[in-house]
Amino acid sequence: MDRTSTGVSRRAVTKAGTAVGLTALFGTRAATARAATRLSARTLDVSVSSPALGRSAPVRLILPTSFGTQPGRTYPVLYLLHGAHDDYTSWTRETDIEAFTEGRDLIVAMPDAGPTGIPTAWRGGPNYEAFQLTEVPALLARQYRASNVRAVAGVSTGGYGAMSHAARHPGMFAAAASYSGILDTMAPGVPPLVDAIVARENLAPGSLWGNPFLNALTWRDFNPRSRAEGLRGTPLYVSSGSGVVGGTGDWLPEALESALWLSAHAFTDTLALLRVPVTTHYYTGGGHSWAYWKGEFSASWQLIARGLGLPE
Repeated sequence: MDRTSTGVSRRAVTKAGTAVGLTALFGTRAATARAATRLSARTLDVSVSSPALGRSAPVRLILPTSFGTQPGRTYPVLYLLHGAHDDYTSWTRETDIEAFTEGRDLIVAMPDAGPTGIPTAWRGGPNYEAFQLTEVPALLARQYRASNVRAVAGVSTGGYGAMSHAARHPGMFAAAASYSGILDTMAPGVPPLVDAIVARENLAPGSLWGNPFLNALTWRDFNPRSRAEGLRGTPLYVSSGSGVVGGTGDWLPEALESALWLSAHAFTDTLALLRVPVTTHYYTGGGHSWAYWKGEFSASWQLIARGLGLPE
């Protein structure tokens, strides 16, 4: 279970995309905070009125310990993305992220990605990419003193989101990490898996990116592997388990992990061909579950902290 790297991770030359550029890309309408519910001294849920989604959507925030005592200070932001059939509460429910960030000078933002957890521009539907990359950052800068330094990490479909966001918007993130993510959406066997995720939420599979054959260009445009060149200069962390092969017999989560094994390798192999550095951790067995993702987040923290300019 040794961690290996295909190169030396380094900070992105450009830490973030400009607000002007993102506005030009996604549109000019601004999201507004409709309400905020305080859950603890540092954690709150913000309801965001989102033009990109056509509805209000939640974002869970963990504020820095010093937020109330240093009113003139801005903070970098770590975006944590949830997986399929889960929601924006998963990181605080399944991990100790609030305790882990105690005393660290950053904002943690956990935005909604819908029931599938696929944060993309849906075909003729909601645009979760615009919500997460334009509306939420603008809101955080306007109301919570967020700086333009950002990192992103996610599990499962959220891992897809982390790499897709960073690849499609070069320089926006100072680091990106994926834990058991769907990193090549066009790999053999993966389109049916993506369709099944969508169908499980009683949505038409074609409502995502259309048919994977008839609308192959759209699928390619939103595929992290196809957009891998855009990750050049961004420190990356990718982890995935072999699942059933070498597993313990916990069939369902191990089968799900196995289904993404070749997809992850295809993604990092492409990075290697492009000479884009990535730190990888491919381990024997493992299931598609938080039991593994919690440890992977801790293992990736050094890379994330460096990107955010924080002590490791």
